[in-house]
Amino acid sequence: MSAVPLPTTIPHGRTARRLEWAHLPPHVRALVEQRCGSPVVEARSQGAGFTPGFASVLTCADGTRHFVKAASLKAQRMFAEAYRVEAAKLGTLPDAAPAPSLLWLHDADDWVALATEYVESRQPRRPWREADLQACVAMVEQMAAALTPPPDELVTDDFATEFAGWPAYWDQVRRTMPDLPALAERLDEAAALAARFREVTGGSTLVHTDIRDDNLMLAADGRVLLCDWNWPVVGAAWLDTVFLMIGPRGDGIDVDRVLAGAALTRDVPPEAVDIVLALVTGYFLMSADQPVPPTSPYIREAQRWQGEVCWRWLADRRGWT
Repeated sequence: MSAVPLPTTIPHGRTARRLEWAHLPPHVRALVEQRCGSPVVEARSQGAGFTPGFASVLTCADGTRHFVKAASLKAQRMFAEAYRVEAAKLGTLPDAAPAPSLLWLHDADDWVALATEYVESRQPRRPWREADLQACVAMVEQMAAALTPPPDELVTDDFATEFAGWPAYWDQVRRTMPDLPALAERLDEAAALAARFREVTGGSTLVHTDIRDDNLMLAADGRVLLCDWNWPVVGAAWLDTVFLMIGPRGDGIDVDRVLAGAALTRDVPPEAVDIVLALVTGYFLMSADQPVPPTSPYIREAQRWQGEVCWRWLADRRGWT
């Protein structure tokens, strides 16, 4: 049985306000062309995601294509540092990891730029389709096998350390009290569940933690790849499968049926899934109440939607509605 879809006006695939090729300083364009090995004749900005850094598919005069990101350490420090972290972590992943290969990194002259292999691909269609979801579930299972244990060279926290502050987000949710079914009556129970997250999230697998449609690439050659490796942590192998379900649940797919059939989640106790759902629900609802950044006009709407999806999913699972 399908879940009830949650309507949204988020323009999937067109949420980013990014720097364009023409916005880059001449010396940055020159160094990118030098690293690509040929002059750029076309730049196609990528509209998905929620960050304003440069992210474009570049076509060069020699016919080659390259995916390049860039940000200024002066004007976009947070995003430039994120690109630096992403490059460092991509460089440690094994070949079996479902990630585009890092080709080069420039980190000088107040700019961070990096290139990954260009992959002819598309994102999962929205609303989600069952076939796309099953392909992504299979990828997550292969990823868990490839990243257990994590690469020796990768320096990262475990899930409990990275997410230690998240249960406290329910305190802000209590103050703002979004208008959601049964939230006022069940908020304390949800907060208590979130506080138990350390009981269920430990493990020895490198977990991506930010797996959603705008970070997924369904390649023409049949591969499924995962982008934006900024936030991986060491934790339970099943976590990414649960995180993957948020968008499909909001689009009306019966994701509990999918979890029951997936290798990584079929034997996970239902209470463990509920605990993780409570943890991320608090984060999304708290984040949605923050000011809207001018460089990312849809991020709060997206967080609100994900928070409401997770709340309704949790409430259905717990029998709160």
